[in-house]
Amino acid sequence: MVEQPRKGPRRGRTPAATGRTSRPRQAEVARLAGVSQATVSLVLSAKAQGSVISDETRQRVLDAARSLGYVPDPAAQRLAAARNNLLGVYSFTATFPTDVEHSYYPFLVGVEREAAARGYDLVLFTGSSSGGAKAAGPEALNRVRLADGCLFLGRHVPIAELKRMVADGFPVVHLGRREELEGLSWVGADYVSASGEVVRHLASLGHRRIVLVREDDDAPASTDRQQGFLEGLEAAGLPGGSEAVFRCADPRRDVTPERLRSWLAEGVTAFVAEETDTGGAWRALRTAADEAGLTCPGDLSLALLGSPPSDLAGDPQPTGFDVPRHQLGAAAVRMLAALVAGEAAEEPLVACAFRPGATTGSPPEQP
Repeated sequence: MVEQPRKGPRRGRTPAATGRTSRPRQAEVARLAGVSQATVSLVLSAKAQGSVISDETRQRVLDAARSLGYVPDPAAQRLAAARNNLLGVYSFTATFPTDVEHSYYPFLVGVEREAAARGYDLVLFTGSSSGGAKAAGPEALNRVRLADGCLFLGRHVPIAELKRMVADGFPVVHLGRREELEGLSWVGADYVSASGEVVRHLASLGHRRIVLVREDDDAPASTDRQQGFLEGLEAAGLPGGSEAVFRCADPRRDVTPERLRSWLAEGVTAFVAEETDTGGAWRALRTAADEAGLTCPGDLSLALLGSPPSDLAGDPQPTGFDVPRHQLGAAAVRMLAALVAGEAAEEPLVACAFRPGATTGSPPEQP
């Protein structure tokens, strides 16, 4: 679906007014017109004919291009025409997630299948080949330009380098919400709605005090889960705020049997953990409960906002939701292929399926 107008054009200055000497870029036209860079590319190319773009949006793009003095870059056009049907995949992890037990591996399965169906080959990049602090540096990231476009995945990404790529018009898609970087296309899971559904389930079982245990991390996936958790508490009329969220730098150190018993003494009967690459919060809660001699769901209920670590597959299936990793990988490839082709595409948030599990039940009766 082609992007519809989001907001009116912002007032800007012409190149003469700013004294600039560099060539205006499509990213600047997009910002001035209030649309995505993909929409600008579609309007300004021959492919605009027959596309589902409103006349109002088309005119705003043309007006913005005219006011900036934008003209197509011949070199960029020649490069765009010389595609080699290669899509890059860059992972910001110590090693590329080819191990089937890695939480990112299912994403790659969806990426590979969709790329093959569309006639693309994949080039796999990883910061580990550049080593340590250089993993996200300009030298490492510039290698992805060997491909026609690149898909990035990871909780923490180098915003400055990705911003430069977007400004250059290089097709980039991030697998996971990244709204903090204007112009960056992304595909993500609807963690807010899914987390709220988990809270509603716990409330329906009779729980009135619930605590979220999460790592001290401001990655969008973490903030989305917390937002959904708190919204779920509010909708159920349950206590929220800072007392309902426990952020810790090291869950293994901070979530202890003593801490768990203290929460229970305060009336907390259910705990929710966020899913991360390490599964640290979930592991810490399970370990603390076992060491305290508490049964689940007899003495307390536990829920997981995501899928359990693969090495804990033998444990009881936790209540929570499943992240549609295959579907997300495929959706990211569809969006990247559209950007490479100079077309506009919008992928909605992908829904997560609720998982009843076996780790939640009614709260224990109070003596």
